[in-house]
Amino acid sequence: MQTPHFKFLYLSAAALGGCLLSMGSWADIPRTTDGKPDLTGTYDVATLTPLQRPREFGDNLELTPEEAQKIMDAEEAAMAEANRNRGPATEAPPEGGAAPVGSDESQREALGAGNVGGYNFFWVDRGTEVSLVNGKFRTSILVDPPNGRMPAPTPQAMARFAERRKLFRPNDGTAWWLDVDGPGPYDGPESLGISERCIIGFSGATPTFPTLYNNYKRIVQSEDHIMILIEMVHDARIVRMNAEHRPSALRTHLGDSIGRWEGDTLVVETKNFLADSGQGRGSGESLHVVERFTPKGNGDLLYRFTVTDPETWTAPWTGEYVWRSEPDAKVYEYACHEGNYSMGGILRGARLLEVEAQASSGSE
Repeated sequence: MQTPHFKFLYLSAAALGGCLLSMGSWADIPRTTDGKPDLTGTYDVATLTPLQRPREFGDNLELTPEEAQKIMDAEEAAMAEANRNRGPATEAPPEGGAAPVGSDESQREALGAGNVGGYNFFWVDRGTEVSLVNGKFRTSILVDPPNGRMPAPTPQAMARFAERRKLFRPNDGTAWWLDVDGPGPYDGPESLGISERCIIGFSGATPTFPTLYNNYKRIVQSEDHIMILIEMVHDARIVRMNAEHRPSALRTHLGDSIGRWEGDTLVVETKNFLADSGQGRGSGESLHVVERFTPKGNGDLLYRFTVTDPETWTAPWTGEYVWRSEPDAKVYEYACHEGNYSMGGILRGARLLEVEAQASSGSE
């Protein structure tokens, strides 16, 4: 078993090696027949580095090797505990649902009724390492604003967010939405969120972020188009190279992506999003995203993005992290709900709760 001292030495060597590898050589970058970098491949973006910086780090973008090791050790211990064999279940979950593995029992009420708990973290795969960029461990993916936090939303965005939150509550076994003015959250299939309907993944596509699991990205490149496949809910973006944006009246959930080369960096500019696209952490139609994909000599990509949406955020925000090359990995189909059979259950359950509420109201 390694001592903390040896682990620190190993980590320092890894950081140095990562720095040297990230520098790479332009000659090591695979290229297409026209001399452009060939980004075709599979990449793993799993990382323990959060999108937003924990407040205790302030404006400090970098972690010391000791701090990074502490985070990784804590994750390893937490996963080991979560995956510990607890033996077979011998009784039904408690009334109101069980608290998740490793959580405090007081969280059960906050989670609402019906949560039967999870046996382990089998599906969780958010990585084992802190993000390493240019040989330095990062405190956050966001690099601007300087505090690594999302900028404040605009007043109109705050009102929009508040309106949405009215329809998102824990399941408490009642038809609480009958007391909400306007359409309810379970009136029909279109009332449910787009990620719940398996239309858009909750990891985001434009820009895209690391998430709890399904962290592979796949790029397929041709001379005129580049396809970026997001493993989570199979979002496939088609980037048209050296083209013009479509008219603003033509909008999609993934936006309209136009690419160009700046030296060896692929720059992708995307706009013309639908208002409810779910991209840009709740942005709307004015969302504008610029992404930069810079290949490294070791096959990795440095992914950098800037989000601008003056209707939602009081300032632009920028982040960057590494897409690690996985040349032998494959991205398998993400079937989501496998036909979305749960949709019928959600809507039928809502109708039953509404009947119960109406019967209860009529008896009083």
